[in-house]
Amino acid sequence: MPNPSPLAVIAIGGNSLIADDKQPDVAHQWDAVRETTGHIAGMVEKGWRTVITHGNGPQVGFILRRSELAAHEVHTTPLSLIVADTQGAIGYMLQQALNNDFLQVDIPQQTITIVTQVRVDENDPAFQNPSKPIGGFLDEATARVFEQTGWQVVEDAGRGWRRVVASPLPVEIVELKAIQQAIELGWIVVACGGGGIPVVRNPKGELRGVSAVIDKDRASSLLARSLGADLFLISTGVEQVAINFGKPNQQSIPSMTVVEARRYRDEGHFAAGSMRPKIDACIEFLEGSSNPVAWCLITDPTNLERALAGETGTRIVKNEATTTDDGRKTNV
Repeated sequence: MPNPSPLAVIAIGGNSLIADDKQPDVAHQWDAVRETTGHIAGMVEKGWRTVITHGNGPQVGFILRRSELAAHEVHTTPLSLIVADTQGAIGYMLQQALNNDFLQVDIPQQTITIVTQVRVDENDPAFQNPSKPIGGFLDEATARVFEQTGWQVVEDAGRGWRRVVASPLPVEIVELKAIQQAIELGWIVVACGGGGIPVVRNPKGELRGVSAVIDKDRASSLLARSLGADLFLISTGVEQVAINFGKPNQQSIPSMTVVEARRYRDEGHFAAGSMRPKIDACIEFLEGSSNPVAWCLITDPTNLERALAGETGTRIVKNEATTTDDGRKTNV
């Protein structure tokens, strides 16, 4: 029988892990994680089955920097292993914090982290045009040294030089069946951390890691579609999506349809390195979902529960809600 409890895939961004760029140390990361999981625990208490994905950009940068500083003594670490490392570390933080939240309110559930590989197409054009900045800012001389070792570097908006890697589109969640089985057994699951470990298949069909990063929101969208989720929730740094952002005529958008979201996107309202990939991920989820009541929600961690209650946040639906013969609301 179908599980009557709704399923949410929650994609939490860097602000959920590092609330203040000036205090990125682990102790403050714990504070941010506990703040975020407290709101997720509230969802679970209300009956939501939950899968959590997360970003890892700052943590990848920290590991790369440590590798740079220690390069004269120890070997460097491939990017695919760095993504795996951060999945384990951040997953540990999320599952411990959530399990402690459950303990406090006597919720008989636990959280598990699944280290997740995400297959990409080895012929994805992104491999020919690396564009995703990673790591910290460098001066030009240092950047050129990295360039000589095979990295590609670019000048980033006047702020310095950074290394760039390919950001191919996700094609397949390799551990999807394991995630599905864990959900069916009642686990709260952390998966697809950092967009997943990017892998391709060699001529023998074997998986191999590649030096790339996958957009966390796009991978989360694929996971949500693959699971038939009811809700795809993106927790980010703003309470609501806005058009004309940063301008005198800025306007918050409490709800929109896929058609409206696409129109706003095409009009240039969403920045490529900020809200654009989140809107793209929501459009992909809703257009690719077979779930007739699927919907998206974008808000910040603090307002998560209020947004679920319809008090804030930005809802995105397939079309305007209609009423079925039995009185239920459906977004079809």
